[in-house]
Amino acid sequence: MPEVGKKVPALDGVTGDGSTLKLASLKGQWVVLYFYPKDSTPGCTSEAKDFRDLYPAFGRRHAQVIGVSRDSPKSHANFAAKQELPFPLVSDPEETWCQAFDVIHEKVLYGKRHLGVVRSTFLIDPDGKLAQAWRGVKVPGHAQAVLDAIPGK
Repeated sequence: MPEVGKKVPALDGVTGDGSTLKLASLKGQWVVLYFYPKDSTPGCTSEAKDFRDLYPAFGRRHAQVIGVSRDSPKSHANFAAKQELPFPLVSDPEETWCQAFDVIHEKVLYGKRHLGVVRSTFLIDPDGKLAQAWRGVKVPGHAQAVLDAIPGK
């Protein structure tokens, strides 16, 4: 798990449109990397829509938004199309990205324990270093808080 002020791993993954996204290729701009449990669920849909609605403001701050979950590229493509998401969603079924950012933890759902993605967001600076991390995110107001953490207007 990268620490604030340290370089983030050079990861790559397949997005919903079938292309490969290389995290290292985004050097020189801010990157908002948000991890979420599952496409098309209420909380994840709300979070994606919040980032979508603020996407132009992120762009004005030279920030790229990227969502990551364990869903398939096809699931991501359907989710992105339905919600009109202007940013890529990385498919991470092998949990490479999830493990690199330590977002897989034990959760309890309906009294049963399982390993799942803990909603988390990481802000990476233009030098490829972790600037800030939010873990156990509550959706309301979160996208705005992330935007507010990026310098600029």
